[in-house]
Amino acid sequence: MPQPPIARLRALRSVELLTPSFTEAADFYQEVWGLETVESERGTAAWLRGTGAEHHALQLTRADHTGLGRISFAVATPAEVDEAARRLLARGITPVAGPGPLDQVGGGYGLRFTDHEHRLIEISAEVDAVAPRGRDGAVPVGVTHAVLNTTDIDASVAFYRDVLGLRVSDWSEHQMAFLRCNADHHCIAFNQAEWVSLNHVAYEMTSVDHFMRGLGRLRHHGVVPQWGPGRHGPGDNTFSYFTDPSGLVCEYTSEVAQIVEDQWIARVWRRVPELSDLWGTAGPPPKEIRCHMAGSPDPGPLSAHKTLEVQA
Repeated sequence: MPQPPIARLRALRSVELLTPSFTEAADFYQEVWGLETVESERGTAAWLRGTGAEHHALQLTRADHTGLGRISFAVATPAEVDEAARRLLARGITPVAGPGPLDQVGGGYGLRFTDHEHRLIEISAEVDAVAPRGRDGAVPVGVTHAVLNTTDIDASVAFYRDVLGLRVSDWSEHQMAFLRCNADHHCIAFNQAEWVSLNHVAYEMTSVDHFMRGLGRLRHHGVVPQWGPGRHGPGDNTFSYFTDPSGLVCEYTSEVAQIVEDQWIARVWRRVPELSDLWGTAGPPPKEIRCHMAGSPDPGPLSAHKTLEVQA
């Protein structure tokens, strides 16, 4: 009998990025990208929020290499975290931290474990609340999805579906798979690649108007899209892609398709320019952005630095 997923994930809460260019990246994400610093630690780490309710959407950590630090998902209660730990152990997966109170900025109760390709996954509940922030500005609400490069897309989809409980929304031939944890079309997508790495992180803009005004604000900072603006076929979301000072790809997006469970039928999209960009404004992705999306082989954060400890 198949084992149930470890938890019901409510949302993608935040991502952690590792960067040797910490100061430049922190300045970019606050002054140019539009996030707001919640807390920082003297040139070693920074936590930045959007206009949404999450304590932070992005954690930047100084490291000796560029890569993905941690992906954090929200669950409803600490009891769900404890049950997730039991279900992980039943699958032969030992958490690297927790379950317990998280000794980190934003607090919370959670656990961390690695997936089959050494990415560090966190699930958490009861993270600190933050004061409401107005949404009139053309700045991100928060993180809406992360695209991950994988050497085995079928194994990756199976792990995130069977262990984490994500549902497949669509495929782009056998090159990309889009998975969801709530009504948004995708919170995680996998791209078949030569090595494991971060492809890009996408940040939600409140509307198409906020999306376009955000592009205008970036332009005033001398930053122009490397691909976009356009509208994707899978997910139906708008897109514009940029690179940060670390060379990591970040995306502004809006209006992602909303899924009604039990009514949605996943489809396989053909990989042709008119379906990757329904507007026809962006064309195919240029070589430079594809190179940044490929990144470099990432052995995972635990090979380079210790995870923050969880209180006993």
